Amino acid sequence: MTITSEKTMKADLWARSGAWNGLLTAVGVLALTRIGQLMMISWLGGATTAPRSVWERLLIWDAGWFLRVAMDGYPDGYTYDGQGKLEGNELAFFPVYPMLIRAGAAIGMDPSVAAVGVAWTASIAAAVALHLLGTALYDRRAGWALVAVCCSAPASVVLSMAYSESLFIALVAGMFVAAHQRVWWAAGLLGLAAALTRPTGAAAALGLAVAAALAMRDSREQRWKPLAAAAAALAGVPLYLGWVAYRVGDLSAWFKIQTAGWGTSFDYGSSTGKFLWTTLRGGDGWIPVSVALILLVALAAAGVALAQKPWLPLAVYGVVAMVLVYGQAGFYHSKPRLLLPVLLTLLPAVAAAARARPRVAILSIAAWALFGLWYGAYLVTVWPFTL
Repeated sequence: MTITSEKTMKADLWARSGAWNGLLTAVGVLALTRIGQLMMISWLGGATTAPRSVWERLLIWDAGWFLRVAMDGYPDGYTYDGQGKLEGNELAFFPVYPMLIRAGAAIGMDPSVAAVGVAWTASIAAAVALHLLGTALYDRRAGWALVAVCCSAPASVVLSMAYSESLFIALVAGMFVAAHQRVWWAAGLLGLAAALTRPTGAAAALGLAVAAALAMRDSREQRWKPLAAAAAALAGVPLYLGWVAYRVGDLSAWFKIQTAGWGTSFDYGSSTGKFLWTTLRGGDGWIPVSVALILLVALAAAGVALAQKPWLPLAVYGVVAMVLVYGQAGFYHSKPRLLLPVLLTLLPAVAAAARARPRVAILSIAAWALFGLWYGAYLVTVWPFTL
C-alpha cells in the first residue's frame, strides 16, 4: 500500500466518523453512562448496612493490588501465609496500568487520584477508539452504538474504577483501528502495551497477527512493517511471564501465583460447565443465575457475530479471548467483567442498532443501559464479593 493510499484511508475514516463532532458525541455518550452509573452507586450505596462513599467504592478489590504494585513495586518471589501456604501476590498483575499510576504519583498526584484518573482518561480514549473501530467496520452510527453498548454493559462499572479494563479496551480498540488503517507502527506499539496490561493481550496479539498476515497477502511492499507490528504484540505476554519466572526462579511462577490467589487455572471449561449446570438447575441467589445467563447470552451473541462474518482479526481475537474466559477456573462473578473487552459479543447489537430507525435504536440501547448500569452499581454496593 502506498503512502498516498494510507493517507487517503485515514482521511476517509476521519470524515466517516464525523470528525471532531463525531468523537465528541462518542465521549458524550461515555459521559452519560459514567454519570448515570455513579448516581446509581450513590443511591444503592446509601441503602447498605456498611455505607461507603462513591469514591471508596471506586478503589475496592483489585484497585488495592494495582496501587501496591504502583507504589511498592513487585515482590522478589513467592509469598506465604502463616501456615506456609502459597498466596497470591502482586506479580499476578501486569505492569502498564501500575506504571501509569506511578507516573501520576511522581508528578505530585495522590496515588488513589492517579489510579482513578488514569482509568477515567483511558475510558475517554476507549470511547474514541471504539467509535473509530465501529465506523471503520460499519458506519458512524455503528461507532456510536459500539460506544454505548460497551460502556453500559453489565460489568462496565469497572470503566470508572481503578481497574485496568478501560486501559485495555482503549489499547485493543486502538490497535485494531491502526491495523485496519494499516498504520503498523501504532498497531505494534498499542498491541505490545495491551499485552503488558492484561494476559488476554495474547488474544489481541493473535488478532493483530491475522491482520498482518492479511496485509502481507494483499501487498508485497514493505512486508516488514506488519510483520514487526505482530512480532512486537506477540512478545508482550511472554516477556512479562518470563520476567516473573526469572524474578521468582520458577518457569511456572505466574500461573502458580494466579492459582494460589484467585483459583485461576485453565481447565478447558470444566469449571464453567459445572457452574452453569448447577446454577441453572437450582442456583441459590439471583446473581449466580444472572451470571450464568450472561455467559450463555454472550456465547449466543458470539455465534451470531461469527455467522455475520465480521472482520477476521477481530473475530480471531474474540474467539481466543472467549476461550480464555470460559476455559479457566476462578471466581464466576468476575467473568462478565472479563468478557467486557471481548467486543465480538457486542457486534450483533451494534449492527442491529446501525440498521434500525434512530428512535428504535436509542430506545433499545437505553433499555440495555438502564439494566447494565444498575447491575454494575449493584455489584459494587450490595453484592459483597469481588468483581
